[in-house]
Amino acid sequence: MKSHFDFFLGTLGFTPNSVLTMQRRPRLVQAFAQLNAAVMDPAGEVDLGFRRLIGHVASKAAGCLYCQAHTLLGAANFGVSEEKLAAVWNYATSPLYDQRERVALDFALAAAAQPNAVTDELFDRLRAHWSEGQIVEILGVVAMFGFLNRWNDSMATPLEAVPTAVAQRALGTQGWDVGKHRR
Repeated sequence: MKSHFDFFLGTLGFTPNSVLTMQRRPRLVQAFAQLNAAVMDPAGEVDLGFRRLIGHVASKAAGCLYCQAHTLLGAANFGVSEEKLAAVWNYATSPLYDQRERVALDFALAAAAQPNAVTDELFDRLRAHWSEGQIVEILGVVAMFGFLNRWNDSMATPLEAVPTAVAQRALGTQGWDVGKHRR
């Protein structure tokens, strides 16, 4: 499993507890590492830091505090400023987010909602700012975090210290808390 664990060292600096839990079924770790590598491919057109913010908004919709913290850490590791991280819950009105980013995050929120809330009008707005390939990348992030949100919330995966600190710094004053991931 080492090669699959090493993948996460480059993006997070550690192997996440979620993946350590999956190792009980090695093929699951392999499949997840492949999916993660495809969704977060550096050769993609959507900025790597912004992809993590898409994952954050999708995880906020799902209520997964573990993934919210991890996506903030990932966004920071890929150059998103602390100010922009702290404004992510207010992206719709924050001057730190432009119209293109707002519609992508609106889409992520709607795509992650249960039931799905993507409308034709929202998709048309998305198409006005993003190419079909970029939309596939955006939805790939939402879909992957749908898996991770269910995994980590169901397992109450213990949240590691580094993503906890990043999330507390960025969103702690806005009510973010570790919740059931504190252990």
